[in-house]
Amino acid sequence: MGILWAVVYITPDKKEATRIQEILTREGILVKIKELSASGTNNKKRSVEILVPEAEADEALEIISSI
Repeated sequence: MGILWAVVYITPDKKEATRIQEILTREGILVKIKELSASGTNNKKRSVEILVPEAEADEALEIISSI
């Protein structure tokens, strides 16, 4: 059975998502980031979801809230 992923945070852009991904990874949490579709075709900034395994979601949320 595969890993069940949970969205723990949505950032306004990929730069912020990458920063949070690096922090969570340093803490030993597996992280995926997923860009959401932009609402406009000329919109360069896209919101990005930060996903972690469901079993690590609470720990990830604690870390994110302390940033």
